Amino acid sequence: MHNPTEADACAEELRAALAAHGITLPSLGVDLPTVAARCPTRPLISLGNCNLLTARALTAALREGAA
Repeated sequence: MHNPTEADACAEELRAALAAHGITLPSLGVDLPTVAARCPTRPLISLGNCNLLTARALTAALREGAA
């Protein structure tokens, strides 16, 4: 069984890192079916949907970080 606390912490760390770049993904969270699954894979973090402005901001932050 997976540790839901670890998945929640990871999602919150990602939320904070995105917020540091002015990016908010409202649907970001833990994918509950993967947390509850009894298979050996790790839980997934659901990034959800975002509008074009947010997608462009995310793209810019990733490109800046890669440079």
